[in-house]
Amino acid sequence: MKLRKRLAMLAMVCAVVMLAAVQGYGGHAASSGSSHWTYEGESGPEHWGTLSPQYATCSTGSNQSPINLHAAYEAKLDRVAFSYQGTPLNIINNGHTIQVNYQPGSTVTVDAQTYELLQFHFHTPSEHKVNGESFKMEMHLVHKKGEGELAVVGVLMKEGQANRFLDAIIQHIPKHAEERSMVEAVTINAADVLPESGEYFHYYGSLTTPPCSEGVNWSVLKTPVEASAAQIEAFHSVMGDNARPVQQVNQRFLLMSTQ
Repeated sequence: MKLRKRLAMLAMVCAVVMLAAVQGYGGHAASSGSSHWTYEGESGPEHWGTLSPQYATCSTGSNQSPINLHAAYEAKLDRVAFSYQGTPLNIINNGHTIQVNYQPGSTVTVDAQTYELLQFHFHTPSEHKVNGESFKMEMHLVHKKGEGELAVVGVLMKEGQANRFLDAIIQHIPKHAEERSMVEAVTINAADVLPESGEYFHYYGSLTTPPCSEGVNWSVLKTPVEASAAQIEAFHSVMGDNARPVQQVNQRFLLMSTQ
């Protein structure tokens, strides 16, 4: 009985830690006691693992993200099934990225598992590379299932035509850290930013910001979408460079869907 209680308590603690990581993914501190981190200097990515015991996995983990999407094995993977609804515009500048929080009711199904969309945020330049090539920007759609299992969908963005989906966000971007912009009258739908092609890279990795928790189900859409130079700069002028360098693939299998 004592062992059962201990296991139940351990499961509860793990769930709380993962939930805090989900809420913080993209840059927001998971708790007031979290250590300060940045993308450069003595608190930059190469030092994250030493800034706090909570961040140790950033240095010691063997399944870290992002990675260079290269030499993937072609496989007949199920299509990533998006079931996204509209949501009122709710943006936060958390000091590391521009994050848009999503209301309940939107899901993605990957690996026959369904996850709920919690939020999406942006990185400039892209965090993942494809055959060594970086892109101008990357959007991460963060989903959670059950007690905290995570699935993140990456959307690569290249410079090109203006992207209508980004316009509403840009018009209301909070300029300063910890500022929010809630615009109930404006509704957006993340489905509007997805590329037509459903091909994607698939692997298991981690959060790309502290605490760098592993066990994240990653799907990076193969076809980039376009955004204008002005739109990309609108994000970059607020966020700066906020991309973690690519990590070692190690013993992981990187798959690429064939559809």
